[in-house]
Amino acid sequence: MFSNAGIPGNGSDRTVISTGHTDHENFRWVFDVNVFGAFLCAKHAARVMIPDKKGSIIITSSVCSVTFGDVPYAYAASKNAVVGLSKNLCVELGQYGIRVNCVSPFGVPTPMLRKALPMAKGNKFEGFISEMANLKEVIVGAEDVAEAAIYLGSDESKYISGVNLAVDGGYSTTNVALKVARLKWCSSPNNNGLKIPSKM
Repeated sequence: MFSNAGIPGNGSDRTVISTGHTDHENFRWVFDVNVFGAFLCAKHAARVMIPDKKGSIIITSSVCSVTFGDVPYAYAASKNAVVGLSKNLCVELGQYGIRVNCVSPFGVPTPMLRKALPMAKGNKFEGFISEMANLKEVIVGAEDVAEAAIYLGSDESKYISGVNLAVDGGYSTTNVALKVARLKWCSSPNNNGLKIPSKM
C-alpha cells in the first residue's frame, strides 16, 4: 500500500515560514491530510495484511524530514511526524511480517513544488533544482520516486523495514553553509582571503 497524498498548506508560496505568521487552522489542516491521512491508510491496510502475515506499507514523506529551516512549519512538522509514524508502525507490524517504510523525495517538478519555487519558472525549474542538488548531471523526476516505492513494495526489499529512503541525490547529506561562508568571506573587499574570527 502506497500512501502518497500530501499538501503543503497555505504556506506553499513560501511566504509563511515564521512562527508568528503560522495559522493554527492551516497547521491542523496540513496534519489532518499528511499525518492523519497516512495513519488511516496504514491502519486499514494493516487490517487486511495482518491475516496474511505479509505486506508492505510505504508512506511519502519529504526531504524536509531530514533537512530544516526553509519550509512552512506545518509542512516540515507533518513530514517529520510521518517518519515517526512509519517507524512506530514498523515496530508494531513487523511481528506480522509487514514492512513499513518512507520515501522522501527532493526536487521533483510537481505542481506543488513549482508553486513553492516561483523564482524558477518554466524550463528554468530543472536548472534551479540542479544548482541546489549535490548529484550533478542527473535530473530527478516523478518516475524516480515511483521506482523507489516499487522497490520498497517488492520482494527485492523483503528485509528492509523502518527506513526513510531519501530520493535526493545526496542533498540531505550536504551542508552548503561552509561553502557559502567561504565565498562570502573570500569575496568581501575587507578580507584578504578567509580570516578566522578571533573569538570562537
